[in-house]
Amino acid sequence: MANIHLKTYETTPSCKVAFLGLGVMGYPMAGHLALAGHKVTVYNRTPVKALAWCDEFARTAAPQHAIAPRLAAQDADLVFACVGNDDDLRSITLGADGAFAGMKPGAIFVDHTTASAQVARELFADAQTRGLHFIDAPVSGGQAGAQNGALTVMCGGDKAAFAAAYPVSMAFSRAVTRVGDSGAGQLAKMVNQICVAGVIQGLAEGIAFGQKAGLDMNQVLDVISKGAAQSWQMENRGKTMVADQFDFGFAVDWMRKDLGLLLDEARRNGARLPVTALLDQFYADVQELGGQRWDTSSLIKRLK
Repeated sequence: MANIHLKTYETTPSCKVAFLGLGVMGYPMAGHLALAGHKVTVYNRTPVKALAWCDEFARTAAPQHAIAPRLAAQDADLVFACVGNDDDLRSITLGADGAFAGMKPGAIFVDHTTASAQVARELFADAQTRGLHFIDAPVSGGQAGAQNGALTVMCGGDKAAFAAAYPVSMAFSRAVTRVGDSGAGQLAKMVNQICVAGVIQGLAEGIAFGQKAGLDMNQVLDVISKGAAQSWQMENRGKTMVADQFDFGFAVDWMRKDLGLLLDEARRNGARLPVTALLDQFYADVQELGGQRWDTSSLIKRLK
């Protein structure tokens, strides 16, 4: 179980679930569901990863893999997904081989993809016509949070469906919260990314300034992290930024995808995001430096 860190599981009734998408987030999330005692069927676009997942969790409740989302979703009480973008999400939910075609009436689809609020509302409406439930439930916490079963989940959708999905979702989460109706989960994740990007840039500028001034920035970070400047980014990424290390999960390419989604939403709702729009361009600069797969703290690279 190389991808899964120790987590204490609360007792919840076992149910049949499916998990669609076994990337850096989905693989350990599905693993926590299996370790919690649920009967898990997985689907991944490249079957070799689904087979590897089944091998890793072979001693849990008979994990299986399926060759299509529709087959994975058959008879499942809950279908979880974590894929790349709006188009990926539509490809696994809609059409003859999509999950919606295989789900039984009353089943719940919980989408952990960071996607647009528009696609969340679109799929919520489509699910309703089929007698299904759809919850948009993007996550925060990155790869480490997925591995540790400590993700924060922001959900949009019906209260009853959320209540039914909640105890199962806690297998890979430390907090699962309904923030409103369909689409609200995605909008909350956009707020999260706006705040995260701004904090990273402030931290990057502070470190770059301190280095130019000849300060011991590891010592300075120890001092200021005990005061008002403290943040998760400072605690977890400050010293790795000083060390010029940028291989810690959430990649620049993914952040630019997320920023594109929220800037599109801002154009629709009239929100003014001047700093976030500038940071999107800063991340484009990092991509130009070859940092597509560097983690998001690599904003400091453009200041050196």
